[in-house]
Amino acid sequence: MARSTPARSFSDVARRTVRVAKTLTTSSPSRFAIVVFSALILITTALLSLPIATTDRTVTPLADALFTAVSTICVTGLSTVDMATHWSGFGRAVIFIGVNIGGLGVLTLASVMGLAISKRLGLRAKLIAAGDTNPMRAHGGPVNESQTVRLGEVGALLRTVAISAFAIEAGLMVLLYPALLTAGVDPLTALWEAPFYAAMAFTNTGFTPNPGGLAPFAQNYYVLTVLMLGVFLGSLGFPVIYTLARQRWHVRRWSLHTKLTMITTIVLFVVGAGVFLLLEFDNPKTFGSMDAADTTFQAFFLSAMTRSGGFNVVDMGDLNGSSMLAASMLMFVGGGSASTAGGIKVTTLAVLALAVVSEAKGRPSVQAFGRRIPSDVQRVALSVVAWGSTIVAVSTIAISQITKFPVDEVLFDVVSAFGTVGLSTGVTGNLPDPATYILAATIFMGRVGTVTLAAAVAATNRTQLYSLPVERPIVG
Repeated sequence: MARSTPARSFSDVARRTVRVAKTLTTSSPSRFAIVVFSALILITTALLSLPIATTDRTVTPLADALFTAVSTICVTGLSTVDMATHWSGFGRAVIFIGVNIGGLGVLTLASVMGLAISKRLGLRAKLIAAGDTNPMRAHGGPVNESQTVRLGEVGALLRTVAISAFAIEAGLMVLLYPALLTAGVDPLTALWEAPFYAAMAFTNTGFTPNPGGLAPFAQNYYVLTVLMLGVFLGSLGFPVIYTLARQRWHVRRWSLHTKLTMITTIVLFVVGAGVFLLLEFDNPKTFGSMDAADTTFQAFFLSAMTRSGGFNVVDMGDLNGSSMLAASMLMFVGGGSASTAGGIKVTTLAVLALAVVSEAKGRPSVQAFGRRIPSDVQRVALSVVAWGSTIVAVSTIAISQITKFPVDEVLFDVVSAFGTVGLSTGVTGNLPDPATYILAATIFMGRVGTVTLAAAVAATNRTQLYSLPVERPIVG
């Protein structure tokens, strides 16, 4: 019997690999997306582990390199090392590229990769991209016709994603560069800090390249306003940007998703600022030492950043306990679907609120703006909240048990990790390795999305051809 040559063995392995990859992408776009996302994290971890990635040319410990890679690709902003002093120019470049890749979304990235390879956008790539604009498309089987973006529009959506991301970050960079010069930053240093800040704002990451973070700009309303603008645009979501680009300000032509996202985002922004203003105006460690104008502005800035931005002027550990709880609630909600923000998403909150209102009014269905929201969307919203709450609870219990840190501070950092926000009370920087890995897993699950995780676990869709007898349990 003739032995197989090494070349033939290698070709067989390559064919099997291609076959497995093809089966994976065909059977479950969500599972394929998780694989791609994990691969990006591993590549970033390897690059950040190189001695050239640090200022002192030493190898970064695996826990720190992996956590930074997860925080980078998942556009979170939490860090176990000092971002301004630990990483070299090469390390910062890796982080800069990583947050832009993660900000575009792994599902959209997978579609762009497929488009680049095949020179055309096929049905499979469209399904993957549409899964990013609406996670329900990741499920097999039929979908509702009123989805956010139709499959035929995905090609235009991808162009909008790429063009809008580049244009917004470029615009933010142009606005920030002269402000950095005015603040006394060296012109050459400002030349790379401006695009770095622009990318961190639009991707809702919150990493800062300079020591002290935003402390040098604490009184610079212009810089802080530009950062808030970048965070706001990044948190809307590409489907909303796509709608606004087509319909401009013709509100009546906006999709239901766009209306719910815009209204809920603005309401949370204003209400959050009011809550922080009420709870912190007499706290000498935060707003108590500021005048009325500073206090009002910083309240709005904090409200915007707790939605997923991650930048901070005041120390989160100095907030009152009530303010930390309010901030945790805002971080848990996050931003818009298919955006650079994390959390359960504002549309999830809007759908659940509408369901409560409809139930209180005795309506047979959930309605908004002359449209009926189907029951499957309501079930997905409930599932997202349930899974998100479970992830946060388990992670908080595990880290609290390992570290013995105060539960309220651990909860704050865990919710920040799940919502990919990046704000911290100081707990993250002092975690032992086991707790660091748990928090990294929380970030990963928060960014990938609970719906995507559920779809990856249950990739097949079973059709039930019969109906069971009805019996009503007592609830409430």
